[in-house]
Amino acid sequence: MFRHEKRLFHPVEVERPNPQYAALMQEQLGGANGELKAAMQYMAQSFRIKDKEIKDMFMDIAAEELSHMEMVAETINLLNGHDVNYMSTDVGEIETHVLLGLNPGLMNSSGYSWTGDYVSVTGDLCADLLSNIASEQRAKVVYEYLYRQIADKKVRATIDFLLNREEAHNAMFREAFNRVQDTGSNKDFGVTEDSRLYFDLSTPSPKGSLNSGVNTTPPSFR
Repeated sequence: MFRHEKRLFHPVEVERPNPQYAALMQEQLGGANGELKAAMQYMAQSFRIKDKEIKDMFMDIAAEELSHMEMVAETINLLNGHDVNYMSTDVGEIETHVLLGLNPGLMNSSGYSWTGDYVSVTGDLCADLLSNIASEQRAKVVYEYLYRQIADKKVRATIDFLLNREEAHNAMFREAFNRVQDTGSNKDFGVTEDSRLYFDLSTPSPKGSLNSGVNTTPPSFR
């Protein structure tokens, strides 16, 4: 059961309308690394999790992602202002001006509709947790790109909050992975000698190559 509280998770304001930047923000509403994708992915993954604490964590984060989606949508609303005028948007999607009356749509910054294909569910907790860690990292990257391209201090404050929450989710998923890392696909595979081989296929190998022998420690890539 879900309940909607009539307040945003964090205050959302803008200094002034900016329709072009509103188009960019659409990426975090309906894009492949956006808030709707995150909410649906974590919720869908939770359905078969047997560990009650981890299942609750997935659902809690999914619910929070829906609140982030609400924040992003409100930011887009404020940035779009109140007039339908496609000429205010130099590049990017214009569908909101001709189809949605400026209502934030479930689409990315190029106008492509959100799709369930963005959602990754395997039924293997280790694989799903690693996927979620990567998802949070990619979302952080998108928010960082968005942060660099706006001078509006109030929009930046919203993005900064969302960035820090993505990092919090990242840490939660990492902690959960550490707890179950010897289960599922991590337990079933990677247990033979073949799983400990590294082949240096870069020729010629640099001096002091880590692949001087057959059964060797793989590089750390530091």
